[in-house]
Amino acid sequence: MTEGHLTCRVRIKKHRSYRGEVGRVAPNVIQRDFNADKPYQKLAADIAELSLFGTKLSLSPLMDMSKGEIFTYLIYERPALSQVTYMLQKAFEVVPD
Repeated sequence: MTEGHLTCRVRIKKHRSYRGEVGRVAPNVIQRDFNADKPYQKLAADIAELSLFGTKLSLSPLMDMSKGEIFTYLIYERPALSQVTYMLQKAFEVVPD
């Protein structure tokens, strides 16, 4: 292309997903102190999107901060609030009072 003096006039559009501050920010209750003295004192949840064999799956684990272990998780085909609430309901059945 450089020898023939050919150029491309079409601009490639870059994907930008950042939209600034959207929604509410939750209060920082634990002040980045992720250590816990007792089991089930501090729990962390997240949703991760995985691509396996051309299929996207959502993994939602729940981790106990005292041991650093994942003690329950769910795998769904798409991320949804119902996935997290169901996982939390199942986790609270396991957690002793």
